[in-house]
Amino acid sequence: MLRQSDGIAKYKLKRGIGLFEATLYGIGIILGAGIYALIGVGAGIAGNALWLSFLIGAAIAAFTGFSYAELSSMYPKEAAEYVYTKHAFRKNSLAFIVQWVMLFTGIVSVTAVALGFAGYWSFLFGGQIALIAFLLIAVMSLINYFGISESAKYNDISTIIETCGLLAIIGLGIYYITRYDIFASVNFLSSPTGITGILTATTVVYFAFIGFENLVNISEEAKNARKVIPKALLISLAISALIYVLVSVAAVAILGADALSHSKAPLAEVAEKIVPGGSYVLSLIALFATSNTVLILLIVSSRLLYGLASNKMLPALFAHVGTRGTPFISVITVGIFAALGLLLGSIKSLAHLVDLGIFVVYIFVNLSVIILRYREPGMKRAFKAPLNIGRFPMLAFLGLAANLGLLYYFDLRTFISGILLSLAGFVIYLILCKKAAKGAELKVHNHKARFHRNIVLKNKL
Repeated sequence: MLRQSDGIAKYKLKRGIGLFEATLYGIGIILGAGIYALIGVGAGIAGNALWLSFLIGAAIAAFTGFSYAELSSMYPKEAAEYVYTKHAFRKNSLAFIVQWVMLFTGIVSVTAVALGFAGYWSFLFGGQIALIAFLLIAVMSLINYFGISESAKYNDISTIIETCGLLAIIGLGIYYITRYDIFASVNFLSSPTGITGILTATTVVYFAFIGFENLVNISEEAKNARKVIPKALLISLAISALIYVLVSVAAVAILGADALSHSKAPLAEVAEKIVPGGSYVLSLIALFATSNTVLILLIVSSRLLYGLASNKMLPALFAHVGTRGTPFISVITVGIFAALGLLLGSIKSLAHLVDLGIFVVYIFVNLSVIILRYREPGMKRAFKAPLNIGRFPMLAFLGLAANLGLLYYFDLRTFISGILLSLAGFVIYLILCKKAAKGAELKVHNHKARFHRNIVLKNKL
């Protein structure tokens, strides 16, 4: 959309998303590579109780989801986590680092999901994994550049297809469970290492829930964002959580936790056991699911970069919006770094790193809700999280406690990677601050020089 400012033609983000499209966006980014690629990894850790890992993950996501819904109704802006933490803590450095972690995890998520796509593509057609993932990132970045409306159309189609695939697994599960009386022979509460295994699996499969929070980062492209985004966020999260729990029960019932854990295409093998040739169909559906997730992650990551630049925390060129109504420089940058991420490692290690970053961000988001309830009680909230004791939000507190608790189940290597990531963000912040300070100093110097010249000219006259 074109606007005029000081005689210069500029473009801003186009508002083309309603409640239906936003909800499909949420479902589309949640129902992606996590359930298709990581259900086997989760089964190897949690055993038959895999569904409990997904249920715990859903509860944690719900607590934080209510926090995002409330904050997005207060501040419907891109670079949402930066905006929330800046208003709550009033520290630019902390807000930048939180958003930096969110940006990095978004880009790493693109890489992880692209590898998931490549795995299914190679399973069907062959080919080199890294090259396939690279080509997917390139194609999806191109669609991202063309515009939000074009991206939404691809998302709508892909979301419907991938949801149908998961519903088919649930249907096969119901058939298999009732026909063979599986509940009588399988203990769905058993886990090789008990509650520790269930919670450890949660830190892995939680990758499947990532995405609901990214809805807030398309607020400037949504119609009536203060109402639409909170509703879409909670609806998409509820639908996805229900599907995940039912799919995990069906997969364990049909194939068994051990077979799932050793499968390269777990849901495809689940379908194959009931319907000959079903693995081919499920693999095709997985291609839609993973490619769609890559597209949406590229969209929201580029909007995060755009939002940081709009808030003057990164160079202004990243906030430049082209004739297509998209921040094309941010789009290109995110695509390049996502492709470089292919050098970092496997899906499992990437997913674990992403989850650590997400949990840290969620901690600050929940804290922001608690602080803002007292710091800005009169601020208009189009949506307010339920279950409060006075001003104190109980759901935000539960989200804070749950995310802090799960940090215990991450390994040391992942923690070290997370710390290095945060330090990199802090260094970038210091460099930008120093540059901004020099720029301000130069402005003051130029102003004094002009003032001095004017005085000299007056004296001469």
